[in-house]
Amino acid sequence: MSMLLKNREALLVVAILALVALIALRFPGFVQPGNLGRVYNDTSILIILALGQMAVILTRCIDLSMAANLALCGMVAGLINLAHPGLPIPLIILAAMALGALLGSINGLLVWKLDIPPIVVTLGTLTIYRGTIFLLTSGQWINAHQMSAAFKGLPRADLLGIPTLSWFSIVIIAIMLVVMTRTALGRAFYAVGGNPHAAIYTGIDVGRTRFLAYCLSGTLAGLAGYLWVSRYAVAYVDIALGFELDIIAACVIGGISIAGGIGSVPGAVLGALFLGVIKNALPVINISPFAQMAISGTVIIIAVAVNARAERRKGRVILKKAEAH
Repeated sequence: MSMLLKNREALLVVAILALVALIALRFPGFVQPGNLGRVYNDTSILIILALGQMAVILTRCIDLSMAANLALCGMVAGLINLAHPGLPIPLIILAAMALGALLGSINGLLVWKLDIPPIVVTLGTLTIYRGTIFLLTSGQWINAHQMSAAFKGLPRADLLGIPTLSWFSIVIIAIMLVVMTRTALGRAFYAVGGNPHAAIYTGIDVGRTRFLAYCLSGTLAGLAGYLWVSRYAVAYVDIALGFELDIIAACVIGGISIAGGIGSVPGAVLGALFLGVIKNALPVINISPFAQMAISGTVIIIAVAVNARAERRKGRVILKKAEAH
């Protein structure tokens, strides 16, 4: 039992199951497999974005521009489809991901080469990316009737009984698991966040590693941009406005330390799912939108406090070991 309580992922699984069970007491239909599948599907975009944000936070940085990146890439994807309705959808997705990577690289270069604090850089680019959408469209919307059937249909299509949108998140989870646990890049993310000075002595370029983390988060934001616009069949300036807070909250709840170097792919996924269950359940039990915001904020503060206590405890253990020697 003590081992279970020390495992953040296991704790999150228990918390999610307990939350679902409590909701089921009042609304038994919530735990039907079909509904739980819809909850996962609704959370798929948040999962993809949380995994990108995780890579950045692990390196002791942050990306507040992810939602704005998503919005700009989604709008560009919509504009491409509007201008060329017959263009294959995979090409549009690749274009959105390439643009997202470019926007992420801008963040990475400013942090790396100019040594500007990440929070300042990404607050600035957040505004720039939102403003660029307005410049491209003059504030005009792209509506469902202006999008091709193929463009709107891909996220809604089923493959083996599972929506394609869910498959996108499943594939990204698998890729990120490999990257974070089986590649030099993943190890570099942890090393840079854990101890940047020690990472330099092992031959890791801290600035370049952070740059690549931003490129990765931007690429996933670009993919999420297409998925968001095609799923909801609308593109406008304020797409996903404020969603960056949900992304960071998913990471924090999932045990990714804002001090860097601590976190995991399962943790980020479970953090996103925890938020997804809350956001799907609260309207069902007639909680007002304002109360939902308060509840989400409370959950974030509790998660940060739990993380801080866990990190302080680890620090004390290290000191005790050092004293023993």
